[in-house]
Amino acid sequence: MTINTATEKVIQSPWFSGVPSSETQRFLALTKLVQLKKGDRFIEARETPKIFGFVTKGLFRFLYTDQEGKEYTKVFMPEHSFVSAYSAMVLNQASYFSIEALEDSEVLTISYASWLRLKESHPCWNELLIKVLEKAFIMKEAREREFLFLDAESRYQIFLERFPNLEHRLKQHMIASYLGIAPESLSRVRKKEQS
Repeated sequence: MTINTATEKVIQSPWFSGVPSSETQRFLALTKLVQLKKGDRFIEARETPKIFGFVTKGLFRFLYTDQEGKEYTKVFMPEHSFVSAYSAMVLNQASYFSIEALEDSEVLTISYASWLRLKESHPCWNELLIKVLEKAFIMKEAREREFLFLDAESRYQIFLERFPNLEHRLKQHMIASYLGIAPESLSRVRKKEQS
């Protein structure tokens, strides 16, 4: 992907629909196109993040890893998503989770320092940030409710609705991790769905 193609992805994204074109161009001038191979980490747990990005190609997951090396998938982020350990960046502290590329991916990155200057220069950036944070908060609340009140089959159905056309791009153990179940349980849930 060229920088021009990445630029087009930003311009076409619903996230930037309320941003004046002159401001979008200012944003793009501050970004750098970064290519990641499948398995690369955009942000590593225990590191203090200084950048965030907009996914123009590929797929990512946010994951926690415990002391035994077991992974817990927090969320999947496909194209047209922002990827960031935002609270760690704001607090200037180490991230609790990693962000891993699940496919060869491309991300337009911007430094947090540049983002702060941009955000102070025009109200459209605060409006965009509020939209992104509201979506993240709604998703977090929904996930908490699902884990408290729904069984594995219901959580799987919601996963399919929330991430249409994503299942074939993911390994079974990652979907199981996202659902909070063992891969064998996911196999049973899938068989039940197909019958």
